[in-house]
Amino acid sequence: MVAGKSGAGKDAFFRTARPLPSLVTALALGYFTWVVFWPQSIPYGSLGPLGPFTQYLVDHHHALLHNGYWLAWLIHVGESLYAMVLCKSKGITNGQAQLLWFLQTFLFGIASLSILIAYRPKRQKQT
Repeated sequence: MVAGKSGAGKDAFFRTARPLPSLVTALALGYFTWVVFWPQSIPYGSLGPLGPFTQYLVDHHHALLHNGYWLAWLIHVGESLYAMVLCKSKGITNGQAQLLWFLQTFLFGIASLSILIAYRPKRQKQT
């Protein structure tokens, strides 16, 4: 967990996403980008079972791949915007922490958003 400088507390809450889900998301989106924009450069024969499947999708469903690619990024934008709503509702008002949540959720999707969803800020006792 990373908190804001000089004891900013819960208004600066940020935690980096777990490495494995983040890596899987980054690799999947990278492969998806490669398939959609540079399908001629993919070594289909070197990818095991993924190669023929990918080649079939490229040859027979390229429009679906292209639309799915942009839909995936649109979903990441939606998740990022929802992360901003969650930041406000959970009392995370620090601008830098909100920016970090937005960017991390945009890049890694649910791997980041799930941490923010699970975050339960401590309630201050009222006297």
